[in-house]
Amino acid sequence: MSMCDEEAVTVLSDVIENFQGRHHNLLGRFEARADDMEPAVRSHQAFNIVQKRLIGAYFLNEYAYEAAALFNPSIVAHPDQSLVKEGSLRFILSLRAVGEGHVSSLTFRSGVVNRDGQIRLDKTAALATLPDVVVRLNVPLGEQIRLEFSDKTDLSERVIFPVTLAQKNGIEDARFTEFVDQGNAFYYATFTAYSGQSIRSELIETNDFVHFRMHPLSGDASYNKGMALFPKKINNKYAMIARQDNENLYLILSDDLYSWNGGIEILRPHYPWEFIQIGNSGSPIELDEGWLLLTHGVGPVRRYCIGAALLSKDNPSVVLARSEYPLIYPMTSEREGYVPNVVYTCGAIRHHDELILPYSISDNFTTFATVNIRALLNSLVRI
Repeated sequence: MSMCDEEAVTVLSDVIENFQGRHHNLLGRFEARADDMEPAVRSHQAFNIVQKRLIGAYFLNEYAYEAAALFNPSIVAHPDQSLVKEGSLRFILSLRAVGEGHVSSLTFRSGVVNRDGQIRLDKTAALATLPDVVVRLNVPLGEQIRLEFSDKTDLSERVIFPVTLAQKNGIEDARFTEFVDQGNAFYYATFTAYSGQSIRSELIETNDFVHFRMHPLSGDASYNKGMALFPKKINNKYAMIARQDNENLYLILSDDLYSWNGGIEILRPHYPWEFIQIGNSGSPIELDEGWLLLTHGVGPVRRYCIGAALLSKDNPSVVLARSEYPLIYPMTSEREGYVPNVVYTCGAIRHHDELILPYSISDNFTTFATVNIRALLNSLVRI
């Protein structure tokens, strides 16, 4: 505010030279940030456009949202399957991205798996984009948020960064599933909102990965991590796998998508690789034989491994079979990373006779496994 016009133009020109090309609509973002900061600026005459842009620039910083880690993926079929070869499947991969200060956000990739199970990821966009917050409503236990990206942005540009106090330190471990009800398909994902002091489960909803709604969950099961929604109603009720006691897995049925209480215990740690605790690793996958539930187990020296269980199709509280040994475990050559000795997934997808399973290694990077479903089921121990 004290700069002369010539100095202000010089400083702004230097800022533009340094940062132009690193962001969409850089000058518009400066102007919007200046509007945000207006209540913090003492009384003043109207700013000219150079002053306004400079004030916005002084109250902004860049954040490398994937700089520390990129992990804990889930996968769903892309809503747009046009131009995909017969027998192939276009998919969307969601990932937990972590940057400076261990702040987690939600980011996306897309790709195609062909008839033979070979996977090709699409090229990642060079820039990132935040959504507009178009609605912010107070609801019990927090805020309901509606977010909107431009449909002209590439999927891999879209980053959902924390937007509420409950999410201040992170949006963690989204477990996406394609939910079908009365012929209509939606995408739902449970995730952990971390305020820096407390956690709770929330739900994110979309039908196009452009428009999103975020809603806090209520009930005694919502105050822990690791909830996963079934992809359809069970006996006309919503169904969820949860771990409200931080050790065992429960089945919960509810008439209300946003309220989850009680539950029936269905799985306890049983084998040495899961003695510390078990959890779900994504929404159950419907097979002719039952519901395939990927699990994770924590064993000695906090080693995380991935296993599976088969639940009855008509009554998912009944466990038909489970993994005696882990399907995937940390290899010696891949145990170093942001969090060592961990393999983890937030969901897989069926493609013909194969299970397409993205998973992270040591919270450092993400890769894929393909598993023959019949061989997987044969590896489980009947209960």
